[in-house]
Amino acid sequence: MKAARLQAIGTVAGLIGVWALTAGGCANEQQKRGQELYAHYCMHCHGESGRQNEGFNWSAMPDPKPKDLSNKSEMSTFKDEDIFNTISRDMKDTSEGGDKIGDDEFAVPTMPTFKYTLSEDEIWAIVGHVRTLHGMKLEFKVEERKKELAEGLKAAQEKFDASKQAYEAAEKKASEDAEKKSAETKKDVDVDESAYAKEQAAMGQAKKELDAAQLALNNFSGRPGKGTSVARPDLTATAEQAAQQAELGKRLYQNKYGCNGCHSIGGEGGKVGPALDRAGFRLNGTWVYRWLKNPQAMKPETRMPALGLSDADAKAVAHYLNTLRAPKEDPAAPKPAS
Repeated sequence: MKAARLQAIGTVAGLIGVWALTAGGCANEQQKRGQELYAHYCMHCHGESGRQNEGFNWSAMPDPKPKDLSNKSEMSTFKDEDIFNTISRDMKDTSEGGDKIGDDEFAVPTMPTFKYTLSEDEIWAIVGHVRTLHGMKLEFKVEERKKELAEGLKAAQEKFDASKQAYEAAEKKASEDAEKKSAETKKDVDVDESAYAKEQAAMGQAKKELDAAQLALNNFSGRPGKGTSVARPDLTATAEQAAQQAELGKRLYQNKYGCNGCHSIGGEGGKVGPALDRAGFRLNGTWVYRWLKNPQAMKPETRMPALGLSDADAKAVAHYLNTLRAPKEDPAAPKPAS
């Protein structure tokens, strides 16, 4: 009996050990992934250890400069969700008369969003790595979030199934009523669609909720927009229209999507991406539009994230870049004294 009990205890201990190793392995894998993603997408501005002026792009960026991620006294004031929402958000037009921005809403154009580039799970991995830069750890329960999304999808599916069943029953009854009246009156009677309009509307709403729940779960583990093709745009415009579009595009370039954080024009701006002084000569407008909408579809390993540009915004920025036609630099020309 004692031997059997000891064997049972040993078996339980072994299972706990396996569970601990598995959990630890998952945590280590998440940490490794967060570090790799940070190195690819964040380190050029924030630096390897998160300190200011450490990333190669830091000094070239316009103000405000990237935050010191190693500063525990400041970073500890932010919740995990605050950091996540900074990394995953919709970009705001910070121009005067642009988008309405709340007092607590993060709206620094030169800090890009990764909402349309990375999965939710990947963004949480980055948040976890950022926490290590100031000596803290991620407290947000990522696995519970995934479970919550799965349960939400299940509930949405059940709601849709019930509403579909109610709609089909109401539609069938309306058809039967019409057939009965036809038989009684000896003439055709149309189905009264208003008799099941309520059920049809409820089913439509339930379908929207189901699609949203499915998308949320898909975006947790999979990257949004992956494999999505971008339709060819119509960029034809009169000279006056093109000028208006270019003016809008310039504003969006600087004040909404913060392109100058990574690209330079006239020597001003970041150096992660290529200089755009001669973009009007080098880049085709259709290519620019498609690149802005989904850069990963054209070059999966690019550091440039998809910024969630609307069709109209992408067209405007494409028109603006088409105006950038600086002359070629003459290599024989004397250099200005430093």
